[in-house]
Order: sequence, then structure tokens, then C-alpha cells
Amino acid sequence: MNKINKHLNKLDKKENKILNKKQGIIEEKLEPLVNKVESKVPKNLKTTLDNAFNKAFQLIFEKGTKFIEKLYNKNKIHFEHNFNDYKISSNVNNRTIKKMDKQAQKSKFLNTSISTLEGAGLGLLGMGLPDIPIFTAMILKTIYEISLSYGYLYELDEEKVYILNIINAALTKGEVQQKYNSNVNKIAYKIDNHINFDYDLDKEISITSKILSNSMLTSKFVQGIPVVGVIGSITNYKIISKISKYSSIKYKKRYLKMKG
Repeated sequence: MNKINKHLNKLDKKENKILNKKQGIIEEKLEPLVNKVESKVPKNLKTTLDNAFNKAFQLIFEKGTKFIEKLYNKNKIHFEHNFNDYKISSNVNNRTIKKMDKQAQKSKFLNTSISTLEGAGLGLLGMGLPDIPIFTAMILKTIYEISLSYGYLYELDEEKVYILNIINAALTKGEVQQKYNSNVNKIAYKIDNHINFDYDLDKEISITSKILSNSMLTSKFVQGIPVVGVIGSITNYKIISKISKYSSIKYKKRYLKMKG
């Protein structure tokens, strides 16, 4: 019990660091440039991006998950989790918990690398929007692999709501981020304790689509300009990195709380 609490305390510190992160020097210097670019973005691009992400989530949740699962070995991840879970149940120590973290870290590295290359490639071609379904699939693939690493499935609508709120919390700031982080905690508690809760999946998808489009608005505009559009690769990397880092913490905390 004490060992699990120590790990939970470490995760709390990592989570608080994300929730209280201050703007870096580079971000401060880039902000005027970003604002200048944003002023040039066509007004209808935001709506177009919202709709593109919305359609991508709807399509993947309805029909696309089985195709995403072809990109990783679901049974192998299940087996590794069950083996590590047995070892942790027998003896909680740093070594056994790190082994469970290994798959989640592998997923983060691979998916950030792929999304970076994908963003750069389509940026060179001057394609700012056609990659939205691909990028959305990469976001979900990242979260799916992390969730499996800690023994959680993702097919149920309740888990989809949980995943959408993870994305929201990872990509927002300040009080808004605190709100979504609280939502993530409440949803996890209710799912794991078999407590029913009201939700509107379509509404949740709409909210997440808008948050994602806000995060990518400038880069998608610039990505539509050949060669200059390689900046899209940087945005892709940052978004996947934020989501994978945050989701790893939340799924690991969720798992350890159940073990405690």
C-alpha cells in the first residue's frame, strides 16, 4: 500500500507540473508572430477545422477503431499487462511498475515520430486539411495503446467520453484545463466504481473537435502553404506529446488507485 501511495504522490507532482506549467521564453517570443499569423487566417477555416475533426471522431468511433487496431498488437499488449499486473499483485516495486510503463512509453515515441513525419510531408505538399482523419487516428491510437498498457479497454461510450476529456485537459490551459482535469477524475471514478452517469457523446465530440481545431488553427493555415507548411510537423509533435504525457499519468493513476 505504501509503495503504491509513493508512486501516486510522484504522479500527482507530474500532473501538477502539467496543470501549472508557465509559458516558456520561446513561446513568449513566438506569441506575437503566432498572433500575426492568426490575424491572416480566413474566418471560415475555424468552422472547417471544427467540422473536419468532428467528422473524423465520429467516423473512427463508429467504424475506424478496428482499423487502428491493425497498427499494433492488441493481444500482445493485453498479455504483457496481465503478466505485469500479476507481478505487481505479488510484489509491488519500482521494477514491476516500470515494466508496465514501458509499453506506454514505446507508444508515445512511435506515434509522435509518425505524426511529425506525416505533418511535414503533407506540409511540403501544401495540404493543410486532408490529414485531419489521419492525425485524429494517430491521437486515438496513442491513447488506445496507453490505456491497454494499464489494462483499460476503450470500446464503451463511457470510455470514449473519458478519452475525449483527456484530450481536452491535455490541450487547454489555466482554469479551463483544471475543469477538464476534474472531469477526467470524476469520469474515471464513476466508470471504475460502476456508477452510471449522464453524457452526450456527440456533444463531447463537438467540444473536443473545437479544442483540437483551436490548437491547430494557425499551423493548419500555414501548412496549406507549400514548404512553409512543414511547421505542421512541429504542431503535430507537440499535440501528440502533450496528450500522451497527460494520458499516461491519468491511466497509471487510475490503475494504481484500483490496486490500492
